[in-house]
Amino acid sequence: MNEVVQVESPFRDETVKKILAKYRLLWALDHAMGLMGWDLETYMPREGISDRSAAAEELEGLRHRLLLDPELEKLLQEAEKKIDGLNIYERGVVRVLSREVRIAKAIPEELTRREARVTSKATVVWREAKKKADFKLFKPYLEEIVEIQRRKAELLGYEDHPYDALLDLYEEGLRVRDLDALFSELVPATRRVLDKILSGGFYPQRHPLEDKEYDVNKARALMKRLLDDLNWPWSRGRLDESAHPFTMDLGIDDVRITVRYEGHDIKRAVYSLVHEYGHALYQLQIDRVLARTPIAGGASMGVHESQSRFWENIVGRGPWFMKLLGRRLKEYIGVDMTPEELYRYVNTVRPDLIRVDADEVTYNLHIYLRYTLEKKLIEGSMTVNELPEAWDTMMEELLGVRPPSPREGVLQDIHWSHGSFGYFPTYTLGNVVAAMIWRKIWSETPELLTGLDLAGLREWLRERIHRWGATFPPKELVERSLGEQPTARALVEYLEWKYLELPGRLHEYLD
Repeated sequence: MNEVVQVESPFRDETVKKILAKYRLLWALDHAMGLMGWDLETYMPREGISDRSAAAEELEGLRHRLLLDPELEKLLQEAEKKIDGLNIYERGVVRVLSREVRIAKAIPEELTRREARVTSKATVVWREAKKKADFKLFKPYLEEIVEIQRRKAELLGYEDHPYDALLDLYEEGLRVRDLDALFSELVPATRRVLDKILSGGFYPQRHPLEDKEYDVNKARALMKRLLDDLNWPWSRGRLDESAHPFTMDLGIDDVRITVRYEGHDIKRAVYSLVHEYGHALYQLQIDRVLARTPIAGGASMGVHESQSRFWENIVGRGPWFMKLLGRRLKEYIGVDMTPEELYRYVNTVRPDLIRVDADEVTYNLHIYLRYTLEKKLIEGSMTVNELPEAWDTMMEELLGVRPPSPREGVLQDIHWSHGSFGYFPTYTLGNVVAAMIWRKIWSETPELLTGLDLAGLREWLRERIHRWGATFPPKELVERSLGEQPTARALVEYLEWKYLELPGRLHEYLD
């Protein structure tokens, strides 16, 4: 992994220096809370949840109070007055921290605590409701959560649509008008491509290897070897196991990823690993001079997702990755396949009920469904009571499959029990930006992909995206690094190239 060259600190303005001194305790709290969260998902004894939750609530309260420190607000206002005289890094610090303070001021502590109480209960009830396939159990909790989200939208403020306020929490500057324009092009194009794939027969809907069991201990060794192939810096990162794979960054030199082993269909573990590697690489390649500042993280959820999707789908599921992956599968778990057969196995395409099992063609249709329903709930044009039927009907319209029960339908995702309204669209935005990266590389330096130049790909991403952290707002970062704003066009081009054009030329990239 390439080390970032250390340079003199870019933070020279005296007001910004005072802001960063104030931020130091906020950073330390985030570090501690991140470690607590990672431990909760990995090694914490099950009955430790009560103390962990209580401690986290107290620390969240402390963080909220620190953000509302009048002295911090005064310093930020002082910096805003001379914003044109600050350098790009100093402006980034002021922008990111001012945004956090604005959100903290807008949402009263009483509402924050109420949301924490309701969502903690709702998550437990959601698990039971999903297990029993009984939406009625979850319904009253979801109704209260939707009410809280509507209230938050009003408190945060918006110009055009209340859902804008919630979108902005996860993706700075994202608006309903942006997503409406994106999906209006992406959805019909995706369905057109999907119809051609299903009638073409090259990409299988299912593969026998999906049912093949594997030895988990051998799979663990395989994952470590794949990370070695990707130049994972073991002195700066960890690999562990959890029920849901995730990435936790505790600093530029402490980034942790997890994977899940299901015991069958080895590609699920492989690609969850490569996905999380993409997230982790972003954090590992942020410029060291930004460490322990408000801009030492990703530009947004969507930009972060673009990095994981780029590595998972464009690199990892691309024909150029098959020889390497094939060698490792044969060496570690005894699966021996030709590169073409392996490519077909890792690129099955089928309309599926479950979002997390969806392929890269159909995935965005799942997001469009959730986006549409969330928007209706927040604007008040749909009630929670109407949600299950609306879900099932829209799923049938989009993908031609109808959930047999709420377990496979409206209850499948945990996000709403957490109150995460406005989060789902960042997944599609990530796919869009990943495709824009593919198009840029493919048009300028295709050998980075065709030659599987992993070091070259890391450096390309470091230089254009990673090193900046959150210095720029996401739209500006994408414009600077890729030369255009996110639109559906690049993703449609990528899907057409891979799924309609590539089958006839696959041997060119596999040989």
